[in-house]
Order: sequence, then structure tokens, then C-alpha cells
Amino acid sequence: MKTVLIPDIGTDEAVEVIEVTVSVGDTIAKEDSLITLESEKASMEVPSSDAGVVKKILVKVGDKVTQGTPVLEIEEAAKADAPKTDVKVEQGSTRAPVPTASEQAINIPDIGSDDYVEVIEVAIKPGDEITKEQTLLTLESEKASMDVPSPVSGKVLSVAIKLNDKVKKGDLMATVSVTTEPTAGLEHRSTRAENHAEPVAATTHRELETEPLKIGGRTYASPSVRRLARELGVELTQVGGTGRKGRIQKLDLQNFVKRQLAGNAPASGGGLPVMPKVDFTKFGDVETKPLSRVKKLSATNLHRNWVNIPHVTQFDEADITDLEAFRKTQKERAEEKGYKLTPLVFLMKAVVSSLKQFPEFNSSLSADGQELIMKKYFHIGVAVDTPEGLVVPVIRDVDKKGIFDLAKELAEAGNKAREGSLKGRDMQGSSFTISSLGGIGGTAFTPIVNAPDVAILGVSRSEIKPVYQGKEFVPRLMLPLSLSYDHRVIDGAQAARFITYMSALLADLKRIML
Repeated sequence: MKTVLIPDIGTDEAVEVIEVTVSVGDTIAKEDSLITLESEKASMEVPSSDAGVVKKILVKVGDKVTQGTPVLEIEEAAKADAPKTDVKVEQGSTRAPVPTASEQAINIPDIGSDDYVEVIEVAIKPGDEITKEQTLLTLESEKASMDVPSPVSGKVLSVAIKLNDKVKKGDLMATVSVTTEPTAGLEHRSTRAENHAEPVAATTHRELETEPLKIGGRTYASPSVRRLARELGVELTQVGGTGRKGRIQKLDLQNFVKRQLAGNAPASGGGLPVMPKVDFTKFGDVETKPLSRVKKLSATNLHRNWVNIPHVTQFDEADITDLEAFRKTQKERAEEKGYKLTPLVFLMKAVVSSLKQFPEFNSSLSADGQELIMKKYFHIGVAVDTPEGLVVPVIRDVDKKGIFDLAKELAEAGNKAREGSLKGRDMQGSSFTISSLGGIGGTAFTPIVNAPDVAILGVSRSEIKPVYQGKEFVPRLMLPLSLSYDHRVIDGAQAARFITYMSALLADLKRIML
């Protein structure tokens, strides 16, 4: 009788047993997987050091083990280390052709960066049989995690990296014995390969999607997949795994989220939690008031945009002292024509100039998220506060109109909005949106991107502030700006450049007018 022990697992801390893959009476070969362990950073399979028949299992799911802990007792089998093959030789052949093997080094491929990235999971160990495209390890940079696949099939001879190492393109990852099978009259199949292939062949793709494998109440996934699931708010017990032994792969998680968004996923799985129903009459007198039609429509759109768009907001202040002085000189001229010349007109012109300088802000992401649609027109949506709620009429071709033409259109659009006479077309086709709360107050806010736009500018109340100019502080009229943007399309550096450029335009009246 032989006792199999936990080998060196790279840590002195106790690690949890999350799966026992053998039963009493099983015949096992050397290197067959016995149990699966999981630490905070990785999961790993423990192979058998000997071949034989399992007589007693000494651990169970949930146990904590370390190097040297007994796993099971086996009765050793004679010639257990001999390869198990099912060989069929064609009639007339006196012996089976012998496979040839060659040693091959596997290096880190091009990962899109010359910087070092961290190894957060090593999925192989010496002795493993691997197939082409099988994940060998997982890397994580500041912005993404990525699986590194094997370019070949074979047996792992050595692994040159370990958890938490820093690697880059060209670094040695592992050496593999690549076997070339003879083709003349030989049908050669590994018993170990058969054992791995049969469960997949016996289970349909639909079954894997709807019936995730759970053993002892646990699901199996790499740390990178678990981290992604936490970020997406997905409960892994609802996700079907298509990997070996039902392990959840990144693609499984992505497909599950797509089904959720399409409304095809089970109601109980991984979606947004339902708001609680509260009987407020228990706490005092209440009055029920129905939402207006506009607010109901706005609520749907705002919720969709907030959930689906990763928002970031960039803040800045623009010196509009000279702009405001000029506006006041033209104020009476506009009023004679029957409308007001508001600061919003100048903001629209500054936005258009900024969109021309930074064209990605004048774009929309395609529905599948794979393409960026660059717009050649400049239609600006303007949020208008009405008794029924917020509406956003669109002023078209702002780049082709002067400040008095825009002032007139803004007045007309505002009147229609408050009268409730805007048509659907009047609120479609924007390429950028402005939401101005300057007339009400406030210092800053986070406006929600008005999809399919990729950015929106929030404007708060201007205020006289002391600004240091050379040798002294001088009073200047400062306008707070809040730029929210879709982080899938625009990064922080682009947003900072955009709002800085626009602030400079607002401070220089001549540049706006040109």
C-alpha cells in the first residue's frame, strides 16, 4: 500500500480542496489528476505520483491542505508507468511505427506592449499533456487581462515562470515535448486523452450553457475570470462552463452577459438586483403622483445610458470675462429681434471648434461595439427644463450658423419644448449634447451621456473669483465645466485635452468668432 502526498504547491499556507476527482476503486495512472486546490490567486490540480488502484481517500472537499498532507492510499500496479495505448496495426504489418518526439521552447508571444506584465495564473505544470490553443497562463496589465494559448500540442517538460512573475514578449514560458504521430497503418489514442474528450462529446453546447457544473456547491474558474465576474456583477453559479470539468472560461462569461443584455438569460441569474417594494404608509401619510410621459421616457433612456456606458467626468473652469463683456454689448441687438443672446450660443460655437480639433468626440460607437462611426456634421443637442421634465431638442449645422441665427433657433426650440410641441425628429441626430444649469446654480455635476453621443458637456453657474495673473490677483468671471464621456471610446488624456482646449477658446473671444 502506498500513500500519495501533496507535493510542493508553491506556498506554505493551507490551501482549500475544491474538488476530488477520483473515487475508491478507481484505477489511476501516474500524473492523473487527483484533487483540485484553490488559493486566493490561483487554482491547481494535484497529480498522482504513482499508478495503482485507489483504496482509501484521505481528504474531502473543503479541507485545508499543505505540502506533505496525505491525499489517498493506493495499491500499486505492476508496470503502471507504461503508457496506456490502444494500438491497431494494419494487416501485414509486423510492428507499429514508433512516434518521434522533439523538444520545443514556448516563449511569450506579442502581447501588444513592450512593458512587463504580471503573471496572475499558471495553468500548466510539468507532466501535463496540452493541446494547441490551450491556455497556458494568464497575464494582467493595468488595463486588461489576457490568456496566453499554446502554439503546439505535447507534454510539458518544464515551466520557466511562476505566479506573480513579470514577463514580456520573448521570455521563455515553458518547454514542451512535441510528438509527431506516425500515419502508416496506425490508430493511436491516449487513454488519458479519451477520458478528457468523452464528457465533452457526451454533453451538448446547450446543456453546458444552461446547466453549470457544480460540485459540493462550488463553481470552477480562474482568478481572472472570477475578478471579471465581480466587475460585471455576475453570479458564477448561474454561468455554464465549457472548459475541462465544467470550468468557466472567459468566453462563457461574455456569452452569459450577452444573453442577459438580450433578455434571454434566466431571470434569477446575475442581472441587476430588483428594487425593494416598500409600503411607505407604515411610516406616515403619503400621496401618490404619476410620472409625466416625458419623465417616463427619460427614465428609460437615462437608466439604459448609465448602465451600458462606462462614465467618467472631467472638470475644468473657463475664464469668460471678456466673452461676457462682449455678450452684453450685443444683448440689446438680439432683444430687438425678439430673442435673447445667452452664453449658451457661445458655448455651442466653442464646442463645434473643439469637435473639429478632436473628431472622436463627434462620433458614435456601433451597436456591436466593434467600429467607430465618425460624423461629418455638427448637430448639438441642448437639454431644456420643462414642467413635464427634461427634453433635448437638436440644433443642426451649428458650424454653418452665426451667433444671432443660433440665438433665434435656441429660443424657438425652447418655446416648443415648454409647449410640448417638439416632434420626434426635432430631438434626433445629435452628435454632442450640452446641459446648462447656469441659470439655476450649482458648482459642478456629472451629466449622463446622451447615447448614441459619446460625450456631454455640463455647465454650472459662473462666479467671480480671484485669479493670479503675473504679480497680483484680479477678479475674473469663471465658468465651471463638467465633461462626461464614454470611456470605451475616449480616454482620460483625450478628455483633458478637449476640455482644456475648449476653456482656452472661451477665454479668447476672437477664436470663437472665427
